[in-house]
Formats: sequence, C-alpha cells, structure tokens
Amino acid sequence: MQYIDVQVSLNLKQKPNDESKLGFGAIFTDHMFMCDYTKGKGWHDARIVPYGSFQVDPSCVVLHYSQSIFEGLKCYRRQDGGIQLFRPKDNFARMNRSAKRMGMPELDIDTFMEGLLQLLRLDKDWVPHNPGTSLYIRPTLIATDNMLGVHASHSYLFYIILSPVGAYYSGGLAPNDIYVEDEYVRAVRGGIGETKAGANYAASLLAGVYAEKKGFAQVLWLDGVEQRYVEEVGSMNIMFAYGNKVVTPKLSGSILPGITRDSVLKLAKHLGYETVEERLDIYDVLEDIQSGKLTESFGTGTAAVISPVKSFYYQDRSYQIGDGGIGPVAQKLYDTLTGIQYGIVEDILGWITEV
Repeated sequence: MQYIDVQVSLNLKQKPNDESKLGFGAIFTDHMFMCDYTKGKGWHDARIVPYGSFQVDPSCVVLHYSQSIFEGLKCYRRQDGGIQLFRPKDNFARMNRSAKRMGMPELDIDTFMEGLLQLLRLDKDWVPHNPGTSLYIRPTLIATDNMLGVHASHSYLFYIILSPVGAYYSGGLAPNDIYVEDEYVRAVRGGIGETKAGANYAASLLAGVYAEKKGFAQVLWLDGVEQRYVEEVGSMNIMFAYGNKVVTPKLSGSILPGITRDSVLKLAKHLGYETVEERLDIYDVLEDIQSGKLTESFGTGTAAVISPVKSFYYQDRSYQIGDGGIGPVAQKLYDTLTGIQYGIVEDILGWITEV
C-alpha cells in the first residue's frame, strides 16, 4: 500500500443548512482523493487534496474515446453519530472488473480503500444527519493520454469525490410508471452492459428523454438481440415478486451486476423468501401481471435501494401491478436493508465497514 499525502484545505466551504433540500450530486465536500497511473510505473502519487477542478488537454483520450468508468456507494450516519459504509470492497471489486473490460489498469484496492477511509474521516462532518440522507461516494477512473488515434491509454487518473445527498423518498416509497422500450437497446452480450462505464449510460439517455416526455419515470430495457427478454430498468436492476418468490433476470453479460441486487437476493433468502434468477420474457411478465400471479415489481440500486413499480406501459397498453401501491415484499426488503445501512438493524451478513 502506498503512502498517501494529505493536503488539508485552508478554505473550507459552508455546509448546507437545510438537509431537506440537499438533492443529489450538486454539492461536494472540501477534499478529494486522487492517484495517477503510468504504464511501466504503475499506480503512484496517492494523495488527498482540496476539492477543485483539474486541467484536461483537448486531445485527452477520455474526451474522444470514452475510456471512463465509475462506481457509486454511500456513507451513512448512525443514530449514535458514527458513520459507516455498506459493502465498499464489493464496489472496488466490481470497478476492477469494469476496468479489465475497458482495457484499463486494475485498481490498487488496498491504497484506494485506505484513501477513501482517510477522506471520509477528514470530511466526516459532511455526512448529513436527517433520516434517509447520506454521503454519496463517486470513485472514477479516466484515461489521460494526450493524443488522438483510437488506443488504450498509457496513463490514467483515479479519483474519489463526495457529495451529501438528500433522502430519495421524503414522503414514503412512491411507485412509478415504467415505459417498456421496444425501439432502442441499451447493451448486448459481449459489449459493455455489465460494466459501469460512462458510455454505457450515454447509450440510455435518449430513450429516457422520450419516456420522460411521455410521463414515465424510467425505461425498462429489453435484450439487444430479440428485444423480448427483460434486462434492467433505468439505471437499476429489476425484480418481480410472485407472492413470497422474488424473481430477477439472470446475469447474461449485458446486465450490470448491482451490489444492491446481490444484497437484496441474499437478504431475501435470509428473510425466508424464495429467490430465482432466470431469463424473463416480457410477454410472460405482462401475462402474469394480468392474471394476478405477479404481485409486485421493484428496481434495486444504490440511490433508491428499492424503487417500487406501479405499472408497465408496453406497445400502447398499460399493465398495472396489483393495486398500484407498495407491496409487502418490497417494503420488508427496503426497511431491512436500509436498517442495516443506517445501523438500526443488526448486520447479520457482515456488510458494514465502520469508518
């Protein structure tokens, strides 16, 4: 593990006065962690510095060929005032898998984990206190070669920034109407759908814009070959409940292996639910909604944890799930998982890292 140089900011920012107005990703803390990579030298110059802009050359590889990946996780404040992380090493492990697929160097996980912990200790007062709020953590890796011509970069910059964020559900879990996309595709097997690459998200933006104009909160993505098999919803994994059975699309190479997805599946088993990962035909899903066999649906992800689905809209027809409200399975999973994250419920699965 490398030595980490720490430069404390002499111009500390004013922290938000009203935590009910934090929003998401618009405010950043006083410091950030950075580390450089050079081919033949490896990772070097690990440091914590005051948060600020860095200069990028107009020919920088990341601007032209999108060699960029990131992660998203949170730091939570417990009722006793302490702060803790939820499965941070799993995020770094997934980032290494993304790096490998994108032709980028694998992370120095020991140094970067220690860098994150030191960064959080330095900016711990930025972790908000209100229920449902947290400190969002964005580790990012970008290519930094300054030359044109399609190639894997020989130099990279890894950095972590922190942002206090508001409660995703300020008034309780709110089910959403989802548009099933049958024209555009997000990813194909063998591509980069299973990575957290910036380009992966860029491919989803246009369909999201169209869905929003039509009054829908998110897009349900189908597979990129037959456009028939369910994959993801927005930037989340999707799950379905058939009574006490939780079903989700199996990982196929084009679906992001979400940390929250994995947590929900493990937690559901612990709570006594049956869990199934399988290929899901959209026509079967819609038929099961109509017959009442499918009783709930919800997305899973870092931001919302659990995001209930009210209805799916597919080819000019709406399919409402149950009475359109939050179901007992989604509510139980949400309460238990967030309870673990905030230290209210016992961490029986060993997911918490105290800072």
